[in-house]
Amino acid sequence: MRTVALLGSTGSIGTQSLDVIRRFPDQFHVTALGAGRCSSVLLEQIKEFQPSLVVVATEEAAKELAPMVEGVEIAIGASGLEHASENAEVTLNAVVGFAGLPVTLSALKSGRRLALANKESLIAAAPLVEKVRSTPGAEIIPVDSEHCAIHQCLAALSDETSGLKRIVLTASGGPFRDRPKDQDHSISIDDALAHPTWNMGPKITVDSSTLMNKGLEVIEAHALFGVAYDAIDVVIHPQSIVHSMIDLVDGSTLAQLSKPDMRLPIAYALGYPERLPVNFGALDFSSPLTLSFEAPDRDRFGCLALAYEAGRSGGAAPAWLSAANEVAVEAFLEGRLGWTGIAEVVEETLTRYESDPLESLESVLHADKRARDVTAEVLAARIER
Repeated sequence: MRTVALLGSTGSIGTQSLDVIRRFPDQFHVTALGAGRCSSVLLEQIKEFQPSLVVVATEEAAKELAPMVEGVEIAIGASGLEHASENAEVTLNAVVGFAGLPVTLSALKSGRRLALANKESLIAAAPLVEKVRSTPGAEIIPVDSEHCAIHQCLAALSDETSGLKRIVLTASGGPFRDRPKDQDHSISIDDALAHPTWNMGPKITVDSSTLMNKGLEVIEAHALFGVAYDAIDVVIHPQSIVHSMIDLVDGSTLAQLSKPDMRLPIAYALGYPERLPVNFGALDFSSPLTLSFEAPDRDRFGCLALAYEAGRSGGAAPAWLSAANEVAVEAFLEGRLGWTGIAEVVEETLTRYESDPLESLESVLHADKRARDVTAEVLAARIER
């Protein structure tokens, strides 16, 4: 039986992960759950899966939770997340945003499998992640549908780069692909959260609408697979059936296809190298199937170009990009910034980027804080104008 620490258990990825796990009670045992706060969802998960450890974000949440559970160790914050990820055979990191970094580092340092659904930690701290990735036994299996697709396609090669020409990441195009560009300034929060394909959390859904999510995935693909940025492309694929592709030097293309269902990449990451006998996302090729592709509008969706620029700059630039975007998206969701302002704020923040090599966790934390401070200044100046 494989032990699993699920951190970010009450979010979209977390709840879908538990849906996979409950189907295989003889193969997986949840040893730890992590959530931001005490909630009815978390309490139900504790009751059903009976973990020995639960991690919450604050002391207040721990005090609220303690009287309601018995025989369960309760840990708090980043240190608690690290503790949870040190002992399970598989750590599924579904923590939202930069807060997932301690989970990524501790799981890999412990020589464990990291099922990674938290792209920001890898993007912000790729040099540090690469170091601990060399720990014997450590491995990253991506949970993002696109990178999971690439992982599966590369597994078909004699080695990971034999004959590889380029990686092609597919994007749904978000809710505004067919919306007239002159309406961008009137986009509301509800508009941005109405994703046409995927059911995701607010932050990643907004990122999808700006194509920042795809830009972050470009940086993540570079870090995961060691492929140059010039060999990573993005195409719009509205049907979200082809989850990504690789082009080979002989003109062949390998792709992974399925209906949109995040439980498929979750099951792949949990069971790898075995495939779990499930039917998530299975296609019926006897029915009509339309697959269309087009280039993204890089002028309209400026976040994609910003991500390529930050990735090529290296150092702390991706950390600045990720942090600035988190702050800008939060401002949008709070009604303090328009949709078009997200890319504008991130771009202005990056013009103030202070080059800094990432040599330690402290340097990553410093870069993240500095970027957030600068983004806050940029936001404040916009409001004053």
